[in-house]
Amino acid sequence: MKRFSILSRFALPVLALSILSIGPAMIEADNGPNHRVRNLHFGVSGGNVNDTSRRFCCSGTLGALVTDNQGVRYVLSNNHVVGLSGSASAGQDISQPGLIDNGCQVHTVVADFTAAPPLNSNVDAAIAQLRPGLMDGTGFIEDIGTISSAVRVPSVGLAVQKSGRTTGHTTGSISSINTTVSVRYSKSCGSNNGPVFTFTNQVVINSSSFSAGGDSGSLIVSNDNCKQPVALLFAGSSSSTIGNPISLVLTRLSASIGRTVTFVGGTCTAGPTLEGLSFGNQGLSDETIARASAIKERRENDLFSRPGVIGVGVGTDDDNPFDAVIIVYVDMTSGFSPRLPRRIDGVRVKTVYTDTFVAY
Repeated sequence: MKRFSILSRFALPVLALSILSIGPAMIEADNGPNHRVRNLHFGVSGGNVNDTSRRFCCSGTLGALVTDNQGVRYVLSNNHVVGLSGSASAGQDISQPGLIDNGCQVHTVVADFTAAPPLNSNVDAAIAQLRPGLMDGTGFIEDIGTISSAVRVPSVGLAVQKSGRTTGHTTGSISSINTTVSVRYSKSCGSNNGPVFTFTNQVVINSSSFSAGGDSGSLIVSNDNCKQPVALLFAGSSSSTIGNPISLVLTRLSASIGRTVTFVGGTCTAGPTLEGLSFGNQGLSDETIARASAIKERRENDLFSRPGVIGVGVGTDDDNPFDAVIIVYVDMTSGFSPRLPRRIDGVRVKTVYTDTFVAY
C-alpha cells in the first residue's frame, strides 16, 4: 500500500498526520525527510496526480532513471504508484514530491505517464517520460549515488540497499529467491481491501526496517561499490519486503513500449549478470539451489492450498549456510495455522510467520 493522507472535508490544508491502515508503521531513517521534499534525485516521493479518492491522496517513490534505445528517458516506479494499477492514461502528470507530501496538492510535474505492464504479467512496474531538466540526468539516487547500468541476478544472502520515500536509505540482504507470493492490492487510494495477485520468481528481504508503506517504486541495488540494480520494490509486510527481479521488469517494460529499456548509469559489474554462468548465492552451489527450486515448484500448489500460506521460496538453512531450504511464508493474521511438513524430498522446510503481503 502507498502512503496516503486524508483530505479535509472542507478543502482546508491536509492533516499533518499521514495514515497507513495496513502494513508497517512509519519509520524514520537517515536523511528520511530529504526524500519527502522537492528533490532532483531519485529514490524520493512522487506519484500520479490523479491518485486520489474522496477522502485520501496517495504517493509512493520515483525509483530510478531509465532510457530506451532511442534516447528517451523515463522515471521508473510501480504500476500502482504512477500507473494507478492499470487505470492511468498516457500523458497523466507525475509529480515530485507526491501529493501526500504537499498537502494533497500538486507540487512540480516532472514526468508524464507512459506505460505499465498489467499486474498479471508478474511485475508491478511503470515508466513515465521525464520532462527535461526536472530530475538529475545521471540517475543519482538519494543517499546511494549513481548506479551501474548493468543489472545483477538476485542471489540468496546478497547484501542490498534501497532509497525510498518513507524509510529513506536502508540496507539488508536477500532472504529468499524464486519466491511465489500472494499480494493484496487496494481498490482505490485509502481503501483497505482489493484484489489479490500472485507473483512468481520474486525476491524477498526479511527485515522489519528495510521498507514501509510509501517505499513502493524504490530500486533495490547491490550494497557494494557497483550498486547494480537487483529488484524493484513493490510490496511487503511488517517483516518482509518483496521485489520484482529487475531483469524481468526491463523485459516487460521493453515489450510495453516496443523499445529496449535500460538503466542510466555506469558499467561496473561486481557480481553475476544475466550472461553470467553462476547465480552467486552465498554459501550455496547452483546445484543446491536448482534442486531445492525444482522440489519447491513441484510441491508449490500443495503448499499454497493450505490456509494461511501466502508465499513459498528458496533460501538458506539457518544452521547450515551450505544447504538450501524451502521457505513457507504464513500470514499469522489469517487465523490459520497450517500443518506443514518438516522436509520435502529431503529438503528442509522453514516457516516464516508474517502478516498480509500488501502492495505499498
